[in-house]
Amino acid sequence: MSFCSSVSSSPQSLSIFPKPFRSSKPYSPSISASADVPDFLSANWLESRRKKPFGPRLCFSAEEAVRNQLDALKYNDQPYHDYGVEVMYRFAGFDPFQRSTYFGRFFDLGQFERFRRIFHHSTYRVLLGHQEREILSSLHVNETLYKQRVWVRGTRPEEEEIFQFTMVQRVGGSWDGYWLTESVLHDGDTFSGGVAY
Repeated sequence: MSFCSSVSSSPQSLSIFPKPFRSSKPYSPSISASADVPDFLSANWLESRRKKPFGPRLCFSAEEAVRNQLDALKYNDQPYHDYGVEVMYRFAGFDPFQRSTYFGRFFDLGQFERFRRIFHHSTYRVLLGHQEREILSSLHVNETLYKQRVWVRGTRPEEEEIFQFTMVQRVGGSWDGYWLTESVLHDGDTFSGGVAY
């Protein structure tokens, strides 16, 4: 026996939608929806979204990307040790398989540990847990290149430094439209005494 012959041919029985309910009372929904959680997502969607590692977002402008990186460095050890440096590594726009001029000189920064050690060097450690900062200048060089100079006062006495962030907006590929950090340069001679990374 085929499926088609077992189904009745009357139009009412072929309908997959039930008949509309008609009542004299006005309709009032008994279920309220939360604005945080849309109905088509799981109930724990918002919580799982908060746990996503912080890094570049398509909606960030170049200014917001720099500000978010500096905020992460200000609260470097929250929620865990060197979280701010990890955020910087996610924003870094260098190829991990090639030497990079992210810090001015050519360094092999493919391993996070090497990247982290440079931030703990005497010149860059002012950024970790800094007390205050001020934007000295910012410039949109062109539509995909942005530079910002920032003065930073650290936690140690007389610890003040100036850094230049260079942001590049990627065109094409999986990072199309994202602002990534091309370099974070210190204004002075950063590694005159050398650095063991």
